[in-house]
Formats: sequence, structure tokens, C-alpha cells
Amino acid sequence: MKAVVISSPGGPEALELREVEDLPAPGDGEVLVKVAAAGVNRADTVQRQGKYPPPPGASLYPGLECSGTILALGPNVPPRWAIGDQIHGGSSGIGTFAIQIAKHLGIKVFVTAGSEEKLAACKDLGADVCINYKTEDFVARIKEETDGKGVDVILDNIGGSYLQRNLNSLAVDGRLFIIGFMGGVVTEVNLAVMLARRLTVQAAGLRNRNLTNKAQIVSEVEKNVWPAVVLGKVKLVIYKTFPLSEAAESHKLMETSSHIGKILLIP
Repeated sequence: MKAVVISSPGGPEALELREVEDLPAPGDGEVLVKVAAAGVNRADTVQRQGKYPPPPGASLYPGLECSGTILALGPNVPPRWAIGDQIHGGSSGIGTFAIQIAKHLGIKVFVTAGSEEKLAACKDLGADVCINYKTEDFVARIKEETDGKGVDVILDNIGGSYLQRNLNSLAVDGRLFIIGFMGGVVTEVNLAVMLARRLTVQAAGLRNRNLTNKAQIVSEVEKNVWPAVVLGKVKLVIYKTFPLSEAAESHKLMETSSHIGKILLIP
């Protein structure tokens, strides 16, 4: 079979398309999937640099999500799955997905982006308040739009460089969910605001969770999110597709942060 291999830790040029050994037969509770498309994620670029190794027992090939068709079933696979079923894993672009599911739930949505093109795309998806962080102080704008109260929840993929400003943007009992560290992992912060407003900071990730926990998350997504997809309230936003042989180009695009939606690799 073909796979994108990290020849050595480094830049996008470290990615090579190679013929590799076929996978072994699926194990207990596993299925073998013929991949139709694979999503490119920021975590893939960090793994390529040697800073985000896969957990023990996981594939060494980069890639966190795919869609495709089940070719074979391992022992003890739940009866709901059958050969020929089409499946998908992972998520659509975090920002474009979050806007749509929040609007479906009746939530007022604030977004920050660094270009008018991205802000226009977010507005088209339903965002209520669109802030260009390069030309506006987003903390001041949020306070203005909320009569000084702040927002209830922030989903952040920047990390260190935004931590203080995110805390300053939250309302009483507000929650900050950190899902990435594009702005660094180290910072200095004034904790007084957390005590004064009873704020909660939580980080979330999928990779190091056990299979039972992942299955629980999938079940919750199926229950609480998938109906919105079926109704067309949440749609996949695809920015660009690349053939598998151009994986390096897909990583270059990801690292520019100029995309709006998903970047896909097609075998």
C-alpha cells in the first residue's frame, strides 16, 4: 500500500510518498478502511517536526482523520458495522464547525480572524460579531458588544500569547478551552481575574485518550452533533484538496494559516 512517511523530523520536504507493507489483519474491535480522503491537521505538522510523537502502538504514519469504506472486520466488532459501510473520523475545520454548531444551538457567536476574507467567510457561516485581531483590540470589542460582561465560552487554538487576553474577555463563570498552541506554550499571566470571575481553564485533546474514552466521545457526537449534520445545519467546508503525492504542499498551506475550512489529501 502507499503511505506518506516522515523521512526525518523537519519541514514539509520531509514528507515522502512510499510503498509500504500492507497492514496486518484488523485486530480485536478494529476495522480495515480503504481511505477515500484524509484531513490535514495542525497536529500533523507538529508530528512532522518530531514534537508530537504518536502514542505507543499507534501507526507511525501521520494523519488523524479519514473517510472511506470498510474492507474487513476484526473480531468482536459491534454488529452495527459491516463490510461496505462508509465511515469518517475526525472533524471538519474547527472554526467553521464551531460556528455552525453554535448557531444551530442558538448561541451568539464571536469570531476573531486576521483577514477580511476570513471574516466574511465566518459571517456567511453565521457568526454574529467578526473581529479582525490585526486591526482591533478584541478584548475591548467583546466588552463593548456584551455591555462589559464578556463572553461565556472561548475556544482557543493560540495558547500562550492569547492567554491573558482570553481571560480578560470572559464573563463571570466563563470557561476557556485550549485546543492548540500556535502562539506558544509558555506565558506569564495575572491570575487575579480568574479568582475575581470564577473562571475555568481546560485543555482538550484526543490523541492520548484510551479507546473506551474515544468511543464515548464518538457516541456523544453521534447523539448531539450528527443530527445537525443530517439536517444540513452543519456542513463540511473544504478549502483545497491535494493528491497524496503532494502532502508536502498541503502542509505548507496549513502552516500559512491562510485556509478557510478543511485541507484534504486524496489517494
